[in-house]
Amino acid sequence: MDDARHIVAPDDGMPTFAAPTTFARVPRLDQVPGADITIVGVPFDSGVGHRPGARFGPGHIRSASRLLRAYNPAADVSPFAAVQVADAGDLPIGPFDIPLAVQQIQEQAISLRRNGSRLVTLGGDHTVALPLLRAVHADHGPVAVLHFDAHLDTWDTYFGATYWHGSPFRRASEEGLIDHDASMHVGIRGPISCPEDLVDDGNLGFRILTSRQFARESLDSLIERVLARIGDRPVYVSIDVDVLDPAHAPGTGTPEAGGLTSRELLEVVRALDGRTVVGADVVEVAPAYDHAELTGIAASHLVYELISVMARSGTP
Repeated sequence: MDDARHIVAPDDGMPTFAAPTTFARVPRLDQVPGADITIVGVPFDSGVGHRPGARFGPGHIRSASRLLRAYNPAADVSPFAAVQVADAGDLPIGPFDIPLAVQQIQEQAISLRRNGSRLVTLGGDHTVALPLLRAVHADHGPVAVLHFDAHLDTWDTYFGATYWHGSPFRRASEEGLIDHDASMHVGIRGPISCPEDLVDDGNLGFRILTSRQFARESLDSLIERVLARIGDRPVYVSIDVDVLDPAHAPGTGTPEAGGLTSRELLEVVRALDGRTVVGADVVEVAPAYDHAELTGIAASHLVYELISVMARSGTP
């Protein structure tokens, strides 16, 4: 990117609470000639099976991001100066027809990625991960999927629906979008329908680190297992905020007790430094259930750390 045309977040004396409503005050996509990393919102939650409201997540995450600053000391990078980051706003997605919405997300994601930009997506429910993975697959083939969640999201149909927020990674595996030798769930916990769910999940190409393991094993050893699993493959990172304990992220549709702390999750994301992250999403933020912006703040910091990892790695 030509430095003369590189625009970073403004530093014009404007108070953060009165700043532009783009993520972390970065420029809009139409204000720059192109973006290395594009932030995009997908305000869609028609695939939820319990509490709705994640369609309002993108705006909530952006609002909570206003306090983010230029330099990330944990990653030793100024991400917005290292690469051009821009906010494309929210995609226009129809809320009534899920297969049509999946197609609309896929087509628009492919268009945004056309000039080599990597997407960091603000959800929206987890259904959106499937069309985003299709867009990534078009450029990279099967990728490692690092999926942070309380739930497997490899179930099949629900009330006859093939596409819903519990099925994106089953569909992705069936379509050949994921690398079966390098994909992993992190933070899984809570009751499931039957033991066979775990067998199916393994056959679909995933290995699991449970939330309970974070209580019993060292964080460094768990990070080593994550990095060993994904190896040097191109990796897509998908973060459902319900991977966090409800004490850290109450604003979500399917909360489960006993989750990760925000500190633990941020450390795992930071450990991806040096890996080729080709895309990412942070989903399932439902602001109606949030308190004191706890969930929005956690989500915005996760997006910031993902951008920092991507900025340090350069162009994949």
